This record gives sequence, C-alpha cells and structure tokens, in this order.
Amino acid sequence: MIIPDQELIEKDIDAYLEQHRNKDLLRFLTCGSVDDGKSTLIGRLLYDSKMIYEDQLAAVRKDSKIHGTTGTDFDPALLTDGLKAEREQGITIDVAYRYFSTSKRKFIIADTPGHEQYTRNMATGASNCELAIILVDARHGITVQTKRHSFIVSLLGIGHVIIAINKMDLMDWSEEVYEQIRQEYNSFSARLFFKDIHFIPISALKGDNVVDKSEKMPWYKGPTLLHHLEHVNISSHKNYIDMRFPVQMVMRPDLNFRGFAGTMASGVIRPGDKVMVLPSRQTTTVATVQNWSGKLEYAFPPMPIVVTLSDEVDVSRGDMLVPVNNLPKVNSEFDAMLVWMSETPAQESSHYLIKHCCSMIPATLDKIRYEVDVNTMRKKPRDGKIELKLNSIARIKMVLHRQIAYDPFAKNHATGAFILIDRLTNATVAAGMILDKPSAEDQATKPKSNNITKVSSNVLPEERVRLLGHKPRTIWLTGLSGSGKSTIAKALEKRLIQEGMLAFILDGDNIRYGLNKDLGFSNEDRKENIRRIAEVAKLMNDAGIIVITAFISPFIKDRMAARATIGTDRFSEVYLSTPLDTCEQRDPKGLYQKARKGEITGFTGLDAPYEPPEKPEYTLDTTNSSLEESTEKLLKWLKPLIIS
Repeated sequence: MIIPDQELIEKDIDAYLEQHRNKDLLRFLTCGSVDDGKSTLIGRLLYDSKMIYEDQLAAVRKDSKIHGTTGTDFDPALLTDGLKAEREQGITIDVAYRYFSTSKRKFIIADTPGHEQYTRNMATGASNCELAIILVDARHGITVQTKRHSFIVSLLGIGHVIIAINKMDLMDWSEEVYEQIRQEYNSFSARLFFKDIHFIPISALKGDNVVDKSEKMPWYKGPTLLHHLEHVNISSHKNYIDMRFPVQMVMRPDLNFRGFAGTMASGVIRPGDKVMVLPSRQTTTVATVQNWSGKLEYAFPPMPIVVTLSDEVDVSRGDMLVPVNNLPKVNSEFDAMLVWMSETPAQESSHYLIKHCCSMIPATLDKIRYEVDVNTMRKKPRDGKIELKLNSIARIKMVLHRQIAYDPFAKNHATGAFILIDRLTNATVAAGMILDKPSAEDQATKPKSNNITKVSSNVLPEERVRLLGHKPRTIWLTGLSGSGKSTIAKALEKRLIQEGMLAFILDGDNIRYGLNKDLGFSNEDRKENIRRIAEVAKLMNDAGIIVITAFISPFIKDRMAARATIGTDRFSEVYLSTPLDTCEQRDPKGLYQKARKGEITGFTGLDAPYEPPEKPEYTLDTTNSSLEESTEKLLKWLKPLIIS
C-alpha cells in the first residue's frame, strides 16, 4: 500500500525526503500564440495539484482584482506572470520558471512568451526541456506563431509534444472543433521530427482535463494533462551511449595531483577506460573518476567530476575526452540551423565568437544557405543578398579558426549545440544546432579529397548506342505506395528485355537492403536516398542501360535534383496518379493498415506529404487499367525516346 504524501510526511519525514529525492525530474515548457492561455494553464496546474502556499494564493486573489483578465477573483495566470509589465499588459514577456511535484514525478516548468518579438526568449526556455506543451486557442486554430514555436521545438530536439487545445469551454466543448485542429496540426507537423504527439482538449481557466477528467467532454477518452506528464517516458532523452567529457579546467592543487574538471556531457566514464584527447588525438587511460565525495566507480550526465589520467598527456580547457572506438567529428567547419536572436541583422562573412561546450573560438558565419519560412517549412526564395533578422531561422555554414570535436545535434544535444557571441558587446546573438550532413551543394561540388580527378572513357556514347541498339534513359516512376510502381517497373523491364533492349530496375526496397541500408525515413534521409539513386542511375545510363526506378520520392525538389544529376535529356518523370483510396484498398504490404494504427509514423499520403509532379513527361492512372494495358501504354510512349 502506497502511503499518500501528506500521511508519509507526518509519519516518517526521512522516508518522504528519500522518496522525493529519487523521483524523476521532467523539464517541460509551455508555448504557443499570444493569449492561448499558457500562464493560465500553469497556474491551474499549480492550483489544482495543491502546490500554492496560502500567502501566494491570497496575493494572487488581491492582484486579480487589479490586473486579472478572467472577470473573477482568481486569475491563475498571475501565478507565473510576475513582471510588472506582464501584469499590466496581461502577456508573458520573459521566461518564467516554476517548480512543483506530485507523488509520481518532479517538474520544472518554463512558461515562455507568445509574442513574435520574444521568440528568442522562447528558444532559450526550450533549450533544456524534454517535453513541450504547445497551446492552441480553440477559437483561432493553428496560427503562424503556433507553427513558429513548433518548428523551434523540433529544431531543439524536443521529441515529446502535447498539443493542448485550450478554451474548449468557449466552443461549447465541440468534438468537431477538436478534430479539425488535430487534423490540421498533423498535416502541418508531418515535416517535423517529433517522436510522439498527443492532443488533449482542455479549459485551463476552468480546469477541465488539466488535473481532473472533464465531464463536459465525454467523447475524449485520453488521459488528463497531468496524468500524461506524470507517465510520459523520457528515459531516452539523455544520451548514455556516446561518452563525451569536455574539459572545463585543469586542477593542479599541488605537485602530486593533476586532474581535469568538467561536467559529463553524455555517456558513462569509468576508471580503466581507454580514451582519446581531441582535437590532439593523443590516447591514454582513465586512472580515477572522483567528485566532492571521493572516488567513483563511474559517472554519467550531468555529474560534475574530476578525471585523472594514467599518462602525462597535454590536456587543456576546451579539449574533450572520448572513447577511442567511438569518436565524434573533428572539423573546423560545419553546417547548422541557427535561430537569430539579435536586433542587429546577420550577414555572410560576419565574425563572431562561438561558445561550444567549454571552448570559446573566433568564427565566421561563412554562408547563409537559406532562411526557413515557418508557415510552409520550406526555403524562402533567395532574392539577392540574404541577411538574418530577429527571430529568423536559417541553415548556415560556420568556419572556425581551429578544429573542435562535435556530434550532430540530433545525436547528442550537449556536443551538437552552440551559441554565437558578438565580439564587441559580448551579447549572445544566436543559438545553433549542428547538422549531421553537409549541404547538397557541398556534397555535389566538394569531394572529401582534393587529390582526385574526373576520368573520361575512351568509348563514346554513340558507340554504346550502336552496340545496344537503343539510347540510355532513366524512367523515374513516382507515386504513392500502392500506386503500382514496382509492379509496372518489373513488367516494363521484362518487355524491354524481350524486345532486345538492356534494362534494369532500381527498386526502393532493394536499394535499402544494400546501398542505402544506413538511411532512415526522415526528410534528410529521404533526400540522401534519392541523391544516391540518381548517381547510380547516371552511371548506368553512362553504360548505355535503360534504368527504371520505382520510388515514392515524395518531394518535387528531390526529383528535380535527380533530373539535374542524370541530365534532362536522359530523364523522364512518370507520375502514377492512382488516387489515395485506391492505393489504400490495394495495400500490398499492409503499410497503410499499420500507419492507420499508429505503428508507422511519417507515412507518405497519410501523415506525411506527397508532392505530385507539376509537369511530368507522362501520367498514368492504374485505377481502371490492367497491368498489361498500363505496360503497353508506357511502352508505346517510351519507344520513340529510346529508338531512333
């Protein structure tokens, strides 16, 4: 039998304190558009969970008569809106942190501003959070600021998201309104990198579905907000695999001791571990791991520790200790996503200081590759010279004056994040997240080695055409899963071979068993998947082969890049325009069924977008055509292109 907290406090205060010390800690933030009810929600959480002292409550009731916006003697928002300007205007300006706990878990809340001009404050508040509550006003639905905050939450690697659809009391507790907002947000968020999204209809002012279940929305069968906060699994948020120990200070209290102090960034370190010092790449062994209490058997984040080494190697502030068989990247340049936080615009070739882990290094903002339009999640059109203004979000390239050791932010938040500092004012001007892959531009134009040269063949393309009796071409089949790409590709390949032509299929699943087995299904991985396929198709076309590709390839820009790689004269885009309902009825691999059950996320056509070709060379709807008819149509169109 579990003794309630109050009873345990009365019976055994030491047992209560020990129980409290061992509770999980969840850091979360509230964000969203202006007046969506963020501060009210936190006030309601604190009030209904009995985490407000009587003198606080009395003060809030007094202030509610002067600054309250609810028309009652209790405005929950005043529990967090502590600044004078916030109470006068009824808005949140700065990040307010509040602490509370329940019998299940401890919480630190960051109440962040909704106004666009305070977006930088929101990004700051989100930087250490493991979960985000994004509030949506049921009256207004998804707004620009909702999208902006969602994008920043995604950029910062916060995978757990609650969409709290607030003010349901003003919409007569309508299930239809809830469903409409849920579908709109799911469509928008398909391009974001969230691990899980939960939708909860609430009334922060009245308390419905915040702590206690609402009787006014019997159609909602999910948990209350507090119940979800108490039970969400956040154990995967910390990285205990990749050991990274940035050295903050060299400790030399006497001639007999030389230790290296710092805070564990990720992973686990133990005496006896073989480590490498970066960026110098010297290797040694960990002799001891200790803190204020003495020597330790191991240490993990975020423990502050002192490490001693078995060899006298050169280690100084800003260096990093890592396992010899699990190294981060070491480079003086990288691509990153940047949130610009200064009133002074950023321009290419501007100079800053970069603060990364314990290093402070001169750096240059070498290139602004593109700015992101948060409404569409796409690149903004480049019109002349780009400069980043306050709250801009952009992909950039940084060049540092010396090498640093880092991981991509998606893999390791501690070693993949940085800030930029103005060299004159010492003001923080931007926060950045290092990306895993270089830009497509760099990949296409800059090989890793400078000692390679393109080699041309002694066999002319015309000689291959005479030998094979046909021209090379890439037939790029694109369409939804179940539209018939693989089936038609195999039938077309068979017909071409029967007619004496050399053809070969590059199939999506087969490619992912070999060449692209290291890629997932994120937007970046999908893009790299298509890039590699295009390079292979180009080589096969160079050999005179007719290539048939069968890939969903959902994004126009990726197919355009493939066309540019292969060559417009050899590339033909064939759009299988089979409608979604027909594809779902076929469901040859059972993927739609799994996606509908939530077993697959980011599935193209359902919760991930598909962008149909604007001007394909050929369009084929397989709904009412047999395989033989579809293949015959495609072959009839193709022959004049490959046979002179």
